[in-house]
Amino acid sequence: MKTLLVLTGPTAVGKTQVALQLAKRFCTPVVNADSRQLYRDIPIGTAAPTEQEQAQAHHYFVGTLGLDAYYSAAQYERDVLVLLRELFRERDVVLLSGGSMLYIDAVCHGIDDIPTIEAEVRQELHDRLEREGLEALAEELRMLDADYYAAVDRRNRQRVVHALEVIYQTGRPFSSFRRRDVHERPFRVVKLALMRERSELFERINRRVDTMMAQGLWDELLRVAPHRGANALNTVGYKELFRVLDGEWELPFALDRIRKNTRVYAKKQMTWYRRDPHVRWLQADDKEALDKTLREAEL
Repeated sequence: MKTLLVLTGPTAVGKTQVALQLAKRFCTPVVNADSRQLYRDIPIGTAAPTEQEQAQAHHYFVGTLGLDAYYSAAQYERDVLVLLRELFRERDVVLLSGGSMLYIDAVCHGIDDIPTIEAEVRQELHDRLEREGLEALAEELRMLDADYYAAVDRRNRQRVVHALEVIYQTGRPFSSFRRRDVHERPFRVVKLALMRERSELFERINRRVDTMMAQGLWDELLRVAPHRGANALNTVGYKELFRVLDGEWELPFALDRIRKNTRVYAKKQMTWYRRDPHVRWLQADDKEALDKTLREAEL
């Protein structure tokens, strides 16, 4: 049976190098599962594979979208499934690699069928967010859909706004679309997750921030500043540096906040992965354990 080999793990754990090893081993391209690496013009801040790394194995879904493009996990699911049908015609194993938990789940298990939002509805909610602020929209969500309000991260403006978009579009609570049905797939899924000791992972995160700045993250931020309202830039690294650009924070303070917020995000990723009983955990640098796990998975 065809096998989708999933490689995941927290940010900065070392997925890129292991993905290149697996791509070479199985003669497969790498299908990116990092939601921010899909966007062009922000390779430094998203730690996207470099040109040299992409030359070692073909990568799909890296730098394919403009910063202002609307894209969702449901769209990603559809696009990847179409691609997998093509790739599996020529090979038995395809590699999906990245750290975006929802995107990986969408491909492996399916995602709820959320209606497409009309541009006018999206623009109306975007304008209200700018005019009224996130707290006001979250309060409206509480009144219209108390169930989802109780579950959602109310500091995540994308999720709050999208729930209201669906409510406006359909007249139904957003929670009514969240059935969590598991969709059957015509391929087997083998999930590997890389890990490191917490102190080591956090030190890698701290060093990565310094490396990004040395690579030109500030100049990258200035180039994309005209698009600062785009959801692609509503992420760790850019959000903090925009506050420097606005004169609210000093750069050293912002860099410390990037390190802290990235560490918090890594912990959330680990919590998410540990909920999945099918994940096979590996120390990031343990090649022997990787070989053994692949043999046990009959790969």
